[in-house]
Amino acid sequence: MAQPGYEWRPPERRWREQDLLDLPENGNRYELIDGSLHVTPPAGPDHHELADDIRMALRLAAQADWRVIREIGIRIPDGNLIPDITVLRPTAPRDRLWTEPGDVALVVEVESPNSRRHDRFTKPALYAEAGIPAYWRVERGDFGPVVYRYELVKGVHYDLLGTVGPDDAVEVAEPWPMRLDPSVWPR
Repeated sequence: MAQPGYEWRPPERRWREQDLLDLPENGNRYELIDGSLHVTPPAGPDHHELADDIRMALRLAAQADWRVIREIGIRIPDGNLIPDITVLRPTAPRDRLWTEPGDVALVVEVESPNSRRHDRFTKPALYAEAGIPAYWRVERGDFGPVVYRYELVKGVHYDLLGTVGPDDAVEVAEPWPMRLDPSVWPR
């Protein structure tokens, strides 16, 4: 953590995970993609409330020893990402700041105006490259939250399984069998 009066300078090389420890804890989300630093401003209360409700729905349906974590870091090839929600397998170590992709069953990103491009394009490609089997992108529709569910195909890209809106609760299989009902989440 930087001391008062300390002049911060970016590294004169590609960014590394260790460099993230020197950045201020100011609410920004710091992620590394291909050795470059990506900074996302803090999300608003509505974003956090929706993410909390999704996390709670997953936790309530979770199988024994599975964990549902908010904003834990994931190591990806040549970088680090921080999804809004991560579902960790029972075998995942509990004491890590950054988890390995093999320990992850599902990542969930809640779109906000500051993260829309990353959540729709950049992050899914990187999560797929890392081999994460399932990805949900949640956006606020006119009538409530809509979940876009993706599954990893051939270990290289995601295919859309379908969308789930507030009027069409469904049974899903990822990360475990559960009823997915966005109508109970905040608009």
